[in-house]
Amino acid sequence: MAAPMCKQLMSNRLLTIFGVKTINRLYYIKTRHNDKSRNFFSTSGHNYKESYQVIINEFGNPNNVLEGISVQLPSKIGPNQMLVKVLMSPINPSDINMIEGTYHIRPALPCVGGNEGVGEIIEVGPSVEGFHPGDWVISSIAARSADSLAAGLWRQFLIPEPSNVIKIPNDMPVIGAATLAVNPCTAYRMICDFAKLNPGDILIQNGANSAVGQCVIQLAKHWGIKTINIIRDRPQKDELVNFLHDLGGDIVLTENERKQGDLKEIIQTIPEKPKLALNCVGGDSSAHLVASLGKDGVIVTYGGMSRRPVMIPTGPTIFNRIKAYGYWNTDWMKENLHSPMKANMFRELCEFIAKGILKPPEADLFHIKDFKTAVSESMEGFKGKKKILVMDDRLL
Repeated sequence: MAAPMCKQLMSNRLLTIFGVKTINRLYYIKTRHNDKSRNFFSTSGHNYKESYQVIINEFGNPNNVLEGISVQLPSKIGPNQMLVKVLMSPINPSDINMIEGTYHIRPALPCVGGNEGVGEIIEVGPSVEGFHPGDWVISSIAARSADSLAAGLWRQFLIPEPSNVIKIPNDMPVIGAATLAVNPCTAYRMICDFAKLNPGDILIQNGANSAVGQCVIQLAKHWGIKTINIIRDRPQKDELVNFLHDLGGDIVLTENERKQGDLKEIIQTIPEKPKLALNCVGGDSSAHLVASLGKDGVIVTYGGMSRRPVMIPTGPTIFNRIKAYGYWNTDWMKENLHSPMKANMFRELCEFIAKGILKPPEADLFHIKDFKTAVSESMEGFKGKKKILVMDDRLL
């Protein structure tokens, strides 16, 4: 575990360390891919008739505009297609925003919901190379312009072409694979791309308990980077503080403690100011992040939970030469569709998940036909656990 930045700051209030929690109770049993199952799923045809899927019929309240339907699957797939059985797909904030019609992009309707998930290849066409039954795949860039079988992961089956998916190892927890493409990638890119951080350097972030924030803590710990983590006040605050410390966070404080001067005191005490700030809140929280940065510091904004503008104070901007950027994971993925950086990132993240360096999020699992309950609960505040739709009964 990383050494403390400043021993006098490690009070019981900030650094009470409990035992590491069991983050993910569900591991996919690789041994079920036996010879019998491989023979059953031949490339000459399959035995699946229907696919249940969750449709967005119109933009609006997710509790009202989603519909579960069953659609017929073709009896045979094309020569350059594959039949993929979706295993799990999470419900992310961006999914909710897309259903509401408030996201940056609006798909043509009706369409299948869900932008992230993992599936297992059941069958491949004769022209498909490099993919085999039993392989795991995640969606690459979903075709959101129409309701095609290559778009939307809230379904039991999809029929993509190889260019629409990325093969990943199947030796990691299913939850980790299902939640790989958005939050871990966002954390990875923000740490790596905007400031040159070395072991012992410091980054500061708000929204530290978010899925991205938790990934930031774990990746930073692995790379020897110290973290100052700000969270919103809430019931059971101490439990959350302890949880983030267990993940590897060095200092954790609340927004109220920040406003009362605790952050300023911490910044005055540590040997060097943070080089990187990660903002998903906005408002005066972002202003305090900027004020905490050292010379040539960088602030990266990837969200706006407070729904208030990002605030960048004039003084630090001028005298500390602060730089401000935005990060949108979808845009980066599109621009780096076939880049070596993308391949290396996925390779590293899969390795981190398999080795337990990057723990999958705590999750509540729902069968896909119980999507209404899952979506409703995902919209409630302070729940803490990721809501994930499960398409295979054996994984519940």
